[in-house]
Amino acid sequence: MNIGDRVRLLHGKEEGIITRLSSGGQVEIEIEDGFRIPVLKSEVVVIDSAEKAYFDPPSGARDIIGETRQKPLVGEKKEGVFLAYVPYNDQVHDVILINTTRREVLYSLDEIQGEASKNLDAGTIHSNAHKKVAEKMIRDFEQWPTLKLLMVPLNKKLDAIQTPIEKRLKFKASSFFKQKGKAPLIDKEAYFFQLNEHETPLDVRKLNEALNPQDSAAYSIKKISRPAASIDLHIEKLTDSHDLMSNGEMLQLQLEVFERKLGDAVATGMDEITFIHGIGNGVLRKEIHRYLSQMNGIKYFKDSQKTNFGYGATTVKIHD
Repeated sequence: MNIGDRVRLLHGKEEGIITRLSSGGQVEIEIEDGFRIPVLKSEVVVIDSAEKAYFDPPSGARDIIGETRQKPLVGEKKEGVFLAYVPYNDQVHDVILINTTRREVLYSLDEIQGEASKNLDAGTIHSNAHKKVAEKMIRDFEQWPTLKLLMVPLNKKLDAIQTPIEKRLKFKASSFFKQKGKAPLIDKEAYFFQLNEHETPLDVRKLNEALNPQDSAAYSIKKISRPAASIDLHIEKLTDSHDLMSNGEMLQLQLEVFERKLGDAVATGMDEITFIHGIGNGVLRKEIHRYLSQMNGIKYFKDSQKTNFGYGATTVKIHD
């Protein structure tokens, strides 16, 4: 067994990713929601890739019993800027910056620790080129600091102005080790992530409203829709770009959705609403309960959806 292996508990339904190996015959696995549990090696079994492909194929992959069609490799994406972790041996991974766009890109790669930072590499990467920018030990995965990558696409001829891109990455085992495939351009097995596919376009209307608040009344009042009775706040349900978000950014997005849906529930006269936050390390649940304890206009709130590991949801009672 190695760090990054996907395993199943022999006496339970949970599956997870190995994040730590202990000398005392134990491993630590990260299951869904980032919740980690220590178990004996004898209590888990590695999920074979062939088994996973057969019993959990992508939709439409297995049309004939015993025959599995392979889905397209993740590396077959179109142009973009990618960060790839390419195994050099069992322990060392080369960190490769890949540029498959038509522009040269200025970049700066830093490690963030608290309020301090350390530059790992900086320079220019040409169009359809790749460059090694660092090395990482996979056994130290849990101690990898947050990465900050600043990228500036360059126009070598008169063209539309390119917006600089800043990304912060703090990987979770449950998402990092899912991203394995043939990395673009270098065509090697790697864990890799596209860095420029989730850019947010400038909202001119919102910008004008912010600059001219007196004119905002000219726009029609937004119609409030009644939310579903149960709101799933798991980050993968809210955004496709969670692999490239820091823990703080993910928590901020989850809380924004929670506050908006709760406000809509109150405004539309719902009796109650449930927010599924999972168990994890309890930070999201704590922030939700802190917000609710300071809010007027609700009767009470309570934990709900109990599992063997704790409560995974909070129900808010609004009206009788």
